[in-house]
Amino acid sequence: MKKKYFYITLLLFFLFTLGASAQENKGSTANGGGSQTIEGLNIYPNPVSADRIYITSKNMQSKDVEVYDVLGKKILQASITGKELNIASLTPGVYIIKVKEGDASATRKLIVK
Repeated sequence: MKKKYFYITLLLFFLFTLGASAQENKGSTANGGGSQTIEGLNIYPNPVSADRIYITSKNMQSKDVEVYDVLGKKILQASITGKELNIASLTPGVYIIKVKEGDASATRKLIVK
């Protein structure tokens, strides 16, 4: 009886370990199949109730920013050299913001109140 529980426990441990390693491998290629992510990207405030958001990163290079609605329609496109983006034209709702900095890119959710 103890031997049976030992084998069941060993089998469960193996399956959980296998599932965890599969999740780790999945996350490493989630952003475009090997493209780089932006190091230290920070978009604030989020949720936003003002007319501007601030986008910072470790490199502080110029950024190409695109804002999409939840249906995938491009609502706003801008290139910023500082860290401030004017979003006064956005109505309250949920948006997807895509930031490109050099070869790196990142996608985040943006909530406008």
